[in-house]
Amino acid sequence: MSTFGREYRVTTYGESHCKSVGCIIDGVPPGLALSEEDIQVQLTRRRPGQSALTTPRNEKDRVTIQSGCEFGYTLGTPICLTVANQDHRPRDYSETDLYPRPSHADYTYLQKYGVKASSGGGRSSARETIGRVAAGAVAEKYLSEAHGVEIVAFVSSVGGIEMAQMAEGSGGMGGEAFQQLLGSVTRAQVDGNAVRCPDEEAAQRMQEEILECSREKNSTGGTVTCVIRNAPAGLGEPCFDKLEAQLAHAMMSIPATKGFEVGSGFSGTRMQGSEHNDAFEADGQGGLRTRTNHSGGIQGGISNGQSIFFRVAFKPPATISQDQQTATYEGASGVLAARGRHDPCVVPRAVPIVEAMAAIVLMDAVLQQNGRAATRGVLAPVPAHLKGIKPV
Repeated sequence: MSTFGREYRVTTYGESHCKSVGCIIDGVPPGLALSEEDIQVQLTRRRPGQSALTTPRNEKDRVTIQSGCEFGYTLGTPICLTVANQDHRPRDYSETDLYPRPSHADYTYLQKYGVKASSGGGRSSARETIGRVAAGAVAEKYLSEAHGVEIVAFVSSVGGIEMAQMAEGSGGMGGEAFQQLLGSVTRAQVDGNAVRCPDEEAAQRMQEEILECSREKNSTGGTVTCVIRNAPAGLGEPCFDKLEAQLAHAMMSIPATKGFEVGSGFSGTRMQGSEHNDAFEADGQGGLRTRTNHSGGIQGGISNGQSIFFRVAFKPPATISQDQQTATYEGASGVLAARGRHDPCVVPRAVPIVEAMAAIVLMDAVLQQNGRAATRGVLAPVPAHLKGIKPV
C-alpha cells in the first residue's frame, strides 16, 4: 500500500526516474498557516548532493503546493504536494535489465507484480520518501503550533562507531548523559556537521568511516535516534495500534531499515524490574511525571507525557560500485558491474525522514484522540472515582 494513517492520511506517489514524486495529504485541519517554504526546509535537509558523504545526484527538490491551500491557509481539503525529478539518468541502470541487484528490490518486485520499473528501483527508491518528508513537515507545523511538540533526530552510530553518550559505560540509552542529550539537542546542533551527529568527536570518526567506504566503492550502515518532546499524554490506541507499534510500522517502512527499539529497547532486557520501572512523582502542576524514562514515554501503548525516544537501524546501502558475482534473472552466473549514483551511508540523509514519519504518526494519533475527547466532552462528567480520584 502507498497510504499511511487513519485520520491523517498520506499517500505517496512516483518512481525514482519518473517525471515527479510527491504526496496527497487528507485530514489536515483547516486554518493552518502553510507555505511552500514551511515544507521546503525539511526537503532541503533530505535532498541529495549535500556533501561528499552523499550521492552526487543533483536534485533541487523544490516543492509545489497544488491544492488544499488558499491565501496561505489550509482549507481542510486534500493537499497535493509535488516535486519534479530533474537529474535522473535511466541509462545508469541498464545492467539491471539482466541482473537483479544483490539485496535490492529488483527480484522481489518482479516476483510480486510480474513487472518492474526499468531503472532506479522504482517505488523502492529513496526518492519515494520525498512525499513522506513533505507530509511530515505539514504535520510537524500543526503539532508545534497546537501542542509545542519538538521532534529532533540525529545519527547515533555509523558502522562500529557510536556516540560516547550511548556507550554501555555511560549507561546506554537509559543513562544520564544520553537522557540529558535528548532533553537539549536541537536541529541546529545536529546539522552542525555533515554526518548529523551532535557528538563532534564521534562525528569526525563517522565521517572518515563513510569517506573510506566511498573510496573503496563500498557502503556502511548506522543508526538514527529520534526524540519527541512535549507530546501530549493519552496518544495511542490499544491493543494493535499502540503508539510504539505505529512508530515501529512507520520507521520500518523507510527504505534500508532493519531494526527498531523504543525507550530502553534491547538494553532493557539486561535489567531487572526494580531497576527498569519508571516510578511516578508529582510534576508540580497538578499531574504526574516519571522519575526515569526507561519506557521511552510510552506505557501500555499510550503516551504518558514524557519524552518519546526510539532508535532505528539502517543497513548498508545495497547499491555499491564494486563488481559483484551474482546471477541473471534466468539463473546464469555473471558479474554485475554497478553504475549509478548512491549514498555510501544513508543515515545522514535519513534524519529528516525519521523526523517526518514520527510527525505523521503523532499527528494521526492526535487527531484520533481529539475526536475521542470531543465526543466525550458532550456527555455528562463521569463520577470522580472512575477517574482515580478518591471522594472527599
